[in-house]
Amino acid sequence: MTQLLERAFAEASKLPETEQDSFASLLLAELDSERQWSTVFASTQDKLAMLADEALREFEAGETLPLDIERDFPHH
Repeated sequence: MTQLLERAFAEASKLPETEQDSFASLLLAELDSERQWSTVFASTQDKLAMLADEALREFEAGETLPLDIERDFPHH
């Protein structure tokens, strides 16, 4: 465990039990959210690679246009 995490837990241990439980719930929810994000991100890598390959093929075939702010975002 890192020193910073140990310090955070030491400070949290000084809180009343209800606040400790709130802190623990918040920490567990954040850890779960990070795990979910990592899983979703990892599962999209093949799709992102496929889209990047498709975009590169379109560029190389001359099927793309340079970005034109006025044309592409007229209300910008």
